[in-house]
Amino acid sequence: MITLNVIGPGRLGQSVARLAVDSGLYQIGGVLVRSASSAAKALDFIGAGQVCLQLTDFPAADLWLLAVPDSSISEVAQQLATAKVVKPGDVVFHASGALEAKILAPLQVQGAHIASLHPAFSFADPARAVVTFAGTPCAIEGDVAACDVLQQFALDIGGVPFALAEGGKVAYHAALSMAANYLVTLADLSLQTANQAGIAPETANRLVLGLMQQTLSNVQVLSPASALTGPIVRGDAATVAQHLSVLPESHQAAYRAMGEATVALAGERLSEIQRTSLMTTLQVSSPI
Repeated sequence: MITLNVIGPGRLGQSVARLAVDSGLYQIGGVLVRSASSAAKALDFIGAGQVCLQLTDFPAADLWLLAVPDSSISEVAQQLATAKVVKPGDVVFHASGALEAKILAPLQVQGAHIASLHPAFSFADPARAVVTFAGTPCAIEGDVAACDVLQQFALDIGGVPFALAEGGKVAYHAALSMAANYLVTLADLSLQTANQAGIAPETANRLVLGLMQQTLSNVQVLSPASALTGPIVRGDAATVAQHLSVLPESHQAAYRAMGEATVALAGERLSEIQRTSLMTTLQVSSPI
């Protein structure tokens, strides 16, 4: 049976360790915790493993998961290298969505295989996570040997692994941030503008959020370009100008930036005259 050591049994660390145990293919070796009190809670949830209060307490393992904050990964990797508890041939991986495997380089120098595995999933509640994780996309990058092992690991815990291009981790994280974070911001801007139109909050929620959900469904079934509707893809610069005239200055920059990106997305559905008119409207500053 494959042994997994876990450094940082927070919500992600606990969830991944429990999923590994539940697969029946992995056993938990050591779990590094800050205190004995937090150890009891973590090990009770995981259902296996031994408490480690320092790196030298760790037993031998095949896999090492660094489930610590991004800001601590480099330091922990160096501490592991100094402690010399990782054997040549072991696979060491972190779960950051933004950082590449190369941050674990001190361990690679000692013969370990290094990688990152990032599940595109919210681990807000470990108990819920373990029953809803199946089918989660898991981004993997690192050295070939480590990636091969983690491809199987992701499958074993119910994930759907996919490889990132070399050097593609930052672009991957930017894509997720735009999709998740900026969608929330866009919803807020749209709801504020609906309020400006005198629409009651309850009605605005149904109107705006319902339309966003319908549009996302269209994008999934069709494609972004095919799902595009509205004044920009129709080449209606006059309506775009009217929109800008009623938006507060704080919202105009976002509207203009998204508008320019939408012109590009519309592509050949716009004539050159329409494209020029739209871009002129979007780029000209509103009168003060």
